[in-house]
Amino acid sequence: MADHYFSAAPASAAERRDRSVRLGGRDVDVTTAGGVFSPEHVDTGTRVLLDHVPEPPSGDLLDLGCGWGPISLDAALRAREAGTAVRVWALDVNERALGLTADNAAALGLTNVNAVTDADVPADLGFSAIWSNPPIRVGKAALHDMLLTWLPRLLPDASAHLVVAKKLGADSLLRWLDTEPGAEFSAERIATAKGFRVLRVDRSA
Repeated sequence: MADHYFSAAPASAAERRDRSVRLGGRDVDVTTAGGVFSPEHVDTGTRVLLDHVPEPPSGDLLDLGCGWGPISLDAALRAREAGTAVRVWALDVNERALGLTADNAAALGLTNVNAVTDADVPADLGFSAIWSNPPIRVGKAALHDMLLTWLPRLLPDASAHLVVAKKLGADSLLRWLDTEPGAEFSAERIATAKGFRVLRVDRSA
């Protein structure tokens, strides 16, 4: 099987590398590696997402497909600056990505970031927010299954923010999100930038 960033155990060389990136409104030093998504920098889609999400709400925030951690780190840094009690769940299947996220959080003194697989998330936990640059390239069926697993765990009146490239089906995903997850959800496009759409999925009370 080909080695992808969504492989559980990447076979490629880790080749850890240090990078300076802008997260949480400041420049920070992080470690990335081969075998994870966008190891050289914060990718354009993630940057577009972070430019359009609201301030992280108090409670539990899920970063679905965390990679080396840019979304999780940004949320935790912003929450620390604002004095907001946020616990971030950085979820991925890639064990190398989880290790990097945990290392980066520790290096930044962020004790509220949990780098986890789905089995590590308490079954009864509800989320105040979900932020994600989802792994579109896993295929439509796997992506839909992932979203149908996690979107119903949004708390009442909570929202998910997703970023998807227009050329990779953002508009068709929006139509699906507005119908398939159920009547308690509604979806809309809230921003377009640099070839990406930011989609918000709201859960009603």
